[in-house]
Amino acid sequence: MTTHPSAAVIARYADPGADLDEVTMWSVELHLEECAECRSRLTGGADVLERVAAALDREIAAGPAPARRRRWSVASNRWLVWHLVPWLVMSLAVLACAVLLQAAQPLVPLVLLLAPVAPLPGVAIAWSRRHDPAWELIAGTPAAGLAMLLRRTAAVLIVIVPSLALASSRTGVSLALTLLPCLAFTAATIALGAFIGVHRAAAGLGIAWTLAVLVPAVISTHVPLVLRPGSSGAWALLTLALAGLAATRAANYRRLSSHN
Repeated sequence: MTTHPSAAVIARYADPGADLDEVTMWSVELHLEECAECRSRLTGGADVLERVAAALDREIAAGPAPARRRRWSVASNRWLVWHLVPWLVMSLAVLACAVLLQAAQPLVPLVLLLAPVAPLPGVAIAWSRRHDPAWELIAGTPAAGLAMLLRRTAAVLIVIVPSLALASSRTGVSLALTLLPCLAFTAATIALGAFIGVHRAAAGLGIAWTLAVLVPAVISTHVPLVLRPGSSGAWALLTLALAGLAATRAANYRRLSSHN
């Protein structure tokens, strides 16, 4: 509304019993937001405000008491997405099956073959717009980015690493060759995620390891060269190099948030 509404229109707007069409009411409200003179002409404005305030007071008094914000819930949102739980359970179930199969038929150390990819499902979900119900709220805040991803990845490793250590002790495989490839693939997922997104990086690395190493090792029943004794030093150096690369690309994680 470019001109001032008439006194009659303002009076009908202020009267809750008046029949004012929605278009006129909307135009008057827009005009009142910009025009202090017309707001001062609004008759009964104080009465309207008093009635609204009284109604709000009654509704607030009749409603439930406001819930206090729990500090532990804030911490859990920073460290863990609850949608991770099914994926972590699945990873633990796969490791348990590997231990049972190796105990029943000790041909190739399945725990050793599965260790590099064991954390990847959890890492992929840790910072994914498709699986995080709070994504839209978090993605635009300073909490988003590499720091959030590292916290949630740490929550995944807190579950996966002890499970791998237990599985290694049960099957007699090298603990170093179980944990170091696990950490290396986790670091590789984060580093590669700076360029293509964490979800895609985890999926790509998991498929590559399965096709290039896991399946041929199961078929041939031979431990691959990359998991034989003496390769632990190379895995440790690879983990450090990938972690350093991820640290230098911290800004990329915010720019790629829409692709995760």
